[in-house]
Amino acid sequence: MNWQEFTALLVLATAMSFTPGPNTTLSTALAANHGLRRAMPFVCAVPVGWGVLLAVCALGLGALVVAVPLLSWAIKLAGVAYLLWLASKIARSRQLSQADAARLSVTFWQGAALQFVNIKAWMLALAIVSGWIAGRADPGQRMAVVLPVMLAFAFASNLTYALAGSLLREWLAGPLGSGRRLVVFNRAMAAVLVVTALWMLFI
Repeated sequence: MNWQEFTALLVLATAMSFTPGPNTTLSTALAANHGLRRAMPFVCAVPVGWGVLLAVCALGLGALVVAVPLLSWAIKLAGVAYLLWLASKIARSRQLSQADAARLSVTFWQGAALQFVNIKAWMLALAIVSGWIAGRADPGQRMAVVLPVMLAFAFASNLTYALAGSLLREWLAGPLGSGRRLVVFNRAMAAVLVVTALWMLFI
């Protein structure tokens, strides 16, 4: 892989990883409601699930998803349903005490599995496989370069959003713990997830 290709990969990784999406929204919401430590399993789950998704796309599953529209729609519908469910949980959390009672918990394995119903993750994986790996003379070597880069970006972006959420935690509690700011914040995060779900449905 020459430096031009590697630079283009870094630009794509930055644009796709750090723009808001289901993962970054959840990282922010989980850290704001639970604190950074409780959000870290999800932050770590994203690169793990994403790495497995990229690997299976490189092995041919991505081509199958593209070739079978019914399968693509099944992924979209599952992703939309899951995001709407998460949005409803976030929107109903009105105080940090409610969040701390695990109302908003997302386990490591749920976070990893979310990547397989995240159409943004599929689009990025397919773009990388078609642009940097498939049909090349050295696909294994290219994968050995691409995979660590993408894992690092997935982790860094979600950690950045989680840090932002954790820094807002005390302010969101509001005066005397009223939680009004948290209500507004959680509803905004839920709205982002709903918009993302609708976007996933119509792309």
